[in-house]
Amino acid sequence: MTTDRIKKLLFLGENQNIEFKSSAEDFDNLGRSVCGFLNTVGGFLICGIDKNKKVLGIEDSKNIVDKLKIFFINYISPKALIVVQIEKVDRRPVITIEVTKGKDVPYAFKNVIYIRQEDATMVASSQIIRDIVMRHQIEPLRWERRFSLAVIKEDIDAQEVANATLDAGNIKKVLFRDESNLLKVLEDFSVASYGQLTNGGDVLFANNPAIRLPQTRIRAMSYSSDKAGAKFRDMKSFEGPLHQLFEQSYAFIVRNTPTISRFFREDPKRQDVPLYPEEAVREALINALVHRDYSSPSGGVSIHVYPKRLEIWNSGALLEGVTEQSLLEGQISILRNPDIAHVMYLRGFMEKAGRGSVLIVQKCIKNGLPSPFWKSDPLLGVTLTFSAPEDTPEDTPEDTPKIMKLLKCLHGEMSRQELQLTMGLKNAEHFRTAYLKPALELKIIEMTEPDNITSKNQKYRVSIKGSYILNQDI
Repeated sequence: MTTDRIKKLLFLGENQNIEFKSSAEDFDNLGRSVCGFLNTVGGFLICGIDKNKKVLGIEDSKNIVDKLKIFFINYISPKALIVVQIEKVDRRPVITIEVTKGKDVPYAFKNVIYIRQEDATMVASSQIIRDIVMRHQIEPLRWERRFSLAVIKEDIDAQEVANATLDAGNIKKVLFRDESNLLKVLEDFSVASYGQLTNGGDVLFANNPAIRLPQTRIRAMSYSSDKAGAKFRDMKSFEGPLHQLFEQSYAFIVRNTPTISRFFREDPKRQDVPLYPEEAVREALINALVHRDYSSPSGGVSIHVYPKRLEIWNSGALLEGVTEQSLLEGQISILRNPDIAHVMYLRGFMEKAGRGSVLIVQKCIKNGLPSPFWKSDPLLGVTLTFSAPEDTPEDTPEDTPKIMKLLKCLHGEMSRQELQLTMGLKNAEHFRTAYLKPALELKIIEMTEPDNITSKNQKYRVSIKGSYILNQDI
């Protein structure tokens, strides 16, 4: 939640999904309110602001936030994604608690069920509890909660589970009953029950979920130009547990996106950084993987890297209550896959739930890029597009004529001998030192086999950065 968003909530005042707390010392009071939000429409708790909207601030806020995260995990059942963060309002730290409307109602705090009525939290009556249970029973079981065909002992990636356990333990968000017991750990992550793995657990922790769930594959493509029908420069299909898919996808984007030079106030030295801000791209990938619709075998996530734009697509339109405009402003998180989201949160990948889209926009604008935008279609899904600036910053080659000559002679993938012959150069050493080496150092061209530079099959092709230079010269 941003400072501007908090100020808007202050203007609205307390209501069914906004509550102010002057302090954060009474954890039980906060737990009851969180439980009430989960059982109704979700909401925000803002600690450090009194009932008259005066900003008081919270002392020792970092320590309190760490304790609150563990407290909610231990005493709210079933488990839910509750995001606790520190924000500055009028230069004072306040604690914000964002609660998504729960999908596993009824929720209980210390075995008591609470609800929100207008601006108050109260114990649910037996009649209200019956109504909640009856409504929940007639809803179809969501996809991630259905049992998978995976066999825990055979199909689970034990190292991935261990890594997730370590991540969650390092940031002290969950206490495991027995870290040496695989089934108990999966149950503590809410992705297994009755000895069986759920689809969500399959997506998160199986060696290769795509064997059973082909829609979990990610397709990644890099194109030689922005024109329709452009040829692929690079194309990959990724399979594996969700975290590995995330890292592989990000590596693909970095590999196929140029670096540019920037100067930062805190460091006078030039820094070479990716064209699209790392934090923005990683947040976009997490959103696509966590919020996508996994239920359709024809669904998926795909990445398209063009010379002047990056598109990340996922199946499933925006959920009801989420619009392309609200993504730009930030809002209460609405989760399609809360179990998957919860595990990624425990691993430290979803700290910005509810404002991740705002962060994406802010990071791009701060780095001189146009604002990214979302497009949602009920049938086609959601596409997030990052755009390069009209005049993309480039390292200007010291010997531009030579570089341009090489670029214009390099068509598709060519060996050193083919490129040298095409350029009409006879001296191999001169070609290497005056043309090939500088172009590689500037990342204007790239090797087809960078991991084996002496390969007899080594060829060269124009990089994304080189494509920018060619496009600007047209």
